[in-house]
Amino acid sequence: AKAKEADGRYKEAAEAYKNAKDWDQVIRINLDYLQNPEEAVKYVRETQSIEGAKMVAKFFQKLNDYSSAIQFLVMSKCNDEAFQLAQAHNQMETYADIIGPDATPEDYQSIALHFENEKNHFLSGKFFLLSGQYKRAMKHFLRCNGEDSQAIELAIETVGRANDDSLTRQLIDFLMGETDNMPKDAKYLFRLYMALKQYREAARTAIIIAREEQNAGNYRNAHDVLFSMYQELKQQKIKIPSEMATNLMILHSYILVKIHVKRGDHLKGGRMLIRVANNISKFPSHIVPILTSTVIECHRAGLKNSSFSYAAMLMRPEYRNQIDLKYKKKIEMIVRKPDKTEEEEPL
Repeated sequence: AKAKEADGRYKEAAEAYKNAKDWDQVIRINLDYLQNPEEAVKYVRETQSIEGAKMVAKFFQKLNDYSSAIQFLVMSKCNDEAFQLAQAHNQMETYADIIGPDATPEDYQSIALHFENEKNHFLSGKFFLLSGQYKRAMKHFLRCNGEDSQAIELAIETVGRANDDSLTRQLIDFLMGETDNMPKDAKYLFRLYMALKQYREAARTAIIIAREEQNAGNYRNAHDVLFSMYQELKQQKIKIPSEMATNLMILHSYILVKIHVKRGDHLKGGRMLIRVANNISKFPSHIVPILTSTVIECHRAGLKNSSFSYAAMLMRPEYRNQIDLKYKKKIEMIVRKPDKTEEEEPL
């Protein structure tokens, strides 16, 4: 191999070094003479050669490909050099990703301090959290823009891990808007209680969130919040608040209506709509459409008395002008010629 190299026959030299299993020389020849970094990288990965990784890192550094250089410096156990290179060329996040699984709390602290100097609150908070310094992490997360959802999520994770009452209090004050007069979305409070395993408080918050979603007409969201909370409470063997159970039942009935009507089962659709219409105040943004559907479905299913009752309700002055013109005549007819035949709902 040496003879071939001296003759400038580098391809054959690389082959001979390969036969001699001298992998560092194979890597060197590929980098310095054959301009074949892919091959060099392949041997570094296969052999985990520390010297080889150093050579590859130098090669990438010359090309200004700092993220690859950092990767091979870490592979060659030169973490300090990798850190300095990352610092000099604004590649600290890349460095953090590369050392990920093998990082020590000290590594994470160094990265956090770097971002602290850069005044990047989100990333310094993230790495202080990873280094286990929860108070410092929280300080940075609360300095992020109050609307930064990722920072709030990580602040919740910090409190969940820290198990520290003063940090919990701090975050609750922040979420309630005590610190900046800007109360945050209730979903964060819900997630905080879940992270702290305070399921009763979480359930109360879930009911408030669902109520807000419902008032805004987002029935599927309200249903999902209550349903996931219901499952969580069941899993933890905690009694389900009756308000939650009732509300979930009403929302679930509302969601089932479409399915039954699509399948042509108007009786089930009608029964579900009666349940919803009996609680119409919980659906403030869709009162008239829901009552209209109830009248139509009950009429189709032969639930004539219910159909008449809700048609009469629609004739009130506050609703009358909002009825869809397609159904207005039919609804007026039901009110004019009442038919009150209806079977009791079987238990």
